[in-house]
Amino acid sequence: MVRTTVQDLAAAVEEPPRQYVVHERDRDHLLAADEMPDPIPLIDLGRLMAADEAHKLREALQTWGLFLVTNHGIEESLMDAMMSASRDFFRQPPEEKNKCSNLIDDGEHLEMEGYGNDKVVTPQDQGLSWNDRLHLRVEPQDERNFAKWPTHPESFRDVLLEYASRTKRIRDLILRSIAKILDLDEDYFVNKISNTARGFARFNYYPPCSRPELVLGMRPHSDVGLLTILFVDHDVGGLQVQRDGKWYNVPVKPYTLVINLADCMEIMCNGIFMSPVHRVVTNAKKERLSLGVFYVVDGETVLEPAPGLLDDKRPPRYGKFKAKDFGFSFD
Repeated sequence: MVRTTVQDLAAAVEEPPRQYVVHERDRDHLLAADEMPDPIPLIDLGRLMAADEAHKLREALQTWGLFLVTNHGIEESLMDAMMSASRDFFRQPPEEKNKCSNLIDDGEHLEMEGYGNDKVVTPQDQGLSWNDRLHLRVEPQDERNFAKWPTHPESFRDVLLEYASRTKRIRDLILRSIAKILDLDEDYFVNKISNTARGFARFNYYPPCSRPELVLGMRPHSDVGLLTILFVDHDVGGLQVQRDGKWYNVPVKPYTLVINLADCMEIMCNGIFMSPVHRVVTNAKKERLSLGVFYVVDGETVLEPAPGLLDDKRPPRYGKFKAKDFGFSFD
């Protein structure tokens, strides 16, 4: 089965197909972002032991659910190489990219891993996301499916493996920092996920869109896992976060990362910290690339608020359940 990608559509049509147009009831303020009540904090990961930096992290998690980080231990040269390899992949001919396709059973079904986009199921579909993506498992090591990994550019695999090793260190640093902020044992969250956590790299390609006032690059959602570490194009914005029912632009700062909490962490934090709803708007003139590394729990992981956060004045806001029973894993 030959699939039409968003990249193909952007090059071939003047108006986006109706399946990508947001429903009229949802178009209010599609592009307009409100003026920020306070800036999204920029956290220096090298200073998280300092009280003032830990305080900034706490405020970020309570008010935004996300934050920017610098001094994160990923060299600019590695970030450049990762973005360059990503761009090279999406600029290849369709037949090369389709070697990594997520279509199976003659196109009847989609695998989670591989190259693809939103599937048009019926002619009535509306509000599909204006992006193509490549979704690859990077953790655990023995579950990597290299058959889905690009062989061109040749540097892709080595660069991604090195990049993912760095984001795993950042994950554990953030999880330990959150535990300390909450006065839990420093390794509470790290031990909770043990070695069973899954890591996925999702490369997103957003072509220019002629009608950004009608089409979203990615629909509003929150992430289901533990946390997400996002690397975006240096000069093309588009990520927006919702707070108190309003949308705000997440600033673009070269060589910083955006980290957001996800649903499983909100549950384990008993709602003290939040998993933010976010979306991506389109750009009429520029393409945009991003790489999100998503960390999720194993399906057998039992999720519940950390007992150390509960007392008579702070009852549990969530129950106790296995992640797979509520769709909180990618098993």
